[in-house]
Amino acid sequence: MSNHSPAYSACPRHDGSDDRKSAAIARGASGVEPGVVVRDFAGARALLRDPDARQAGFLAELVKKVSMTRAPILYQHGAEHRRQRGATARFFAPRVVTSGYRALMVRTSDRLVEQLQAEGSGRLDELSLDMAVTIAAEIVGLTDSDRAGMAKRLAALVAGMPAGGSRIAMIVAFAGGQFRSLDFLWRDVKPAIRRRRRQRRDDVISHLLDEGYTDRDVLTECLTYGAAGMITTREFITMAGWHLLERDDLRARFLGGNEAGRIAILEEILRLEPVVGMLYRTMSGAPTKVMIDVRSANGDPAAFDGCPHALDPGRPLPAKTTGAGLAFGDGEHRCPGAQVALQESAIFLDRLLRVPGLRLARQPDIGWNSLIAGYELRGAVLACSD
Repeated sequence: MSNHSPAYSACPRHDGSDDRKSAAIARGASGVEPGVVVRDFAGARALLRDPDARQAGFLAELVKKVSMTRAPILYQHGAEHRRQRGATARFFAPRVVTSGYRALMVRTSDRLVEQLQAEGSGRLDELSLDMAVTIAAEIVGLTDSDRAGMAKRLAALVAGMPAGGSRIAMIVAFAGGQFRSLDFLWRDVKPAIRRRRRQRRDDVISHLLDEGYTDRDVLTECLTYGAAGMITTREFITMAGWHLLERDDLRARFLGGNEAGRIAILEEILRLEPVVGMLYRTMSGAPTKVMIDVRSANGDPAAFDGCPHALDPGRPLPAKTTGAGLAFGDGEHRCPGAQVALQESAIFLDRLLRVPGLRLARQPDIGWNSLIAGYELRGAVLACSD
């Protein structure tokens, strides 16, 4: 484990430029708590794969105090976690994503592009949120309430979650989060549960009901999938679109390749700009929480060809490493929706970037979410002409 940033060496393949758009705000953010921080890629990956490591962070300590019949899948480990991951794998497996949700991804992309062309302009972050919410809601089963309202409720929940500070501040923020959680429960989760109690569907909520989950337990899982499948995907699509709209060479390469090539470009952007910048683990018998600095690990020159901050989809990769590095995590808690996020992003951006005369009329404002130690992009305005 290391408390030091990697030393960057000269790279013969690039000019040493830093292509990260979120680097400046990440440097100025106070997202690292005192304690043990792992910043090198090899050490971070080893810790994420360690069977003795336990999930921490993302309100794990507060969630443990909430009365539930079982721990959320995000905080499970060992045999129980493997069983639940295996049972829900059918909703996220690449074959299922392609056969079950691709048509919805295409229809949603076409609807959003037609909307943009009809209006002549639109906000990239709002289009991205619509895309992410529509797909994730179908997979999870949150399809029986107002989609736009649900997106706002989830965004408010993530923005208002306690991420540190004094005990009083944490209590106040937690109370606010409880209120917003109940609003999400009654407006979005309860209607979905009622529908599926009458007739099951092929979605996560139906599976949870079959497993005997209570309404509160279902709420907690929906919060996990909602934040992961909707809010973070919105940020990534916006960031990827920003890169592609500002680099003609990258845009041409993206549109000229096949879907595998487009996903490779998206993975490289995500490696550079991970939405979740910090992961947390505790070790059995150790009181100290360990922080995994995803941004630093994904920028480790020992793992990424000596010039880690250049956007280069063709770079050599470490053995058994995806192009996104640790942006989706690793080990037993690796994000199950990685394939969903990449495929919907590739389909949507492929259609969007083919709009005649499309341009970025206004760059997004960059904010910071302390809970996930990640960026937030708002106000990116697209304009187009026939």
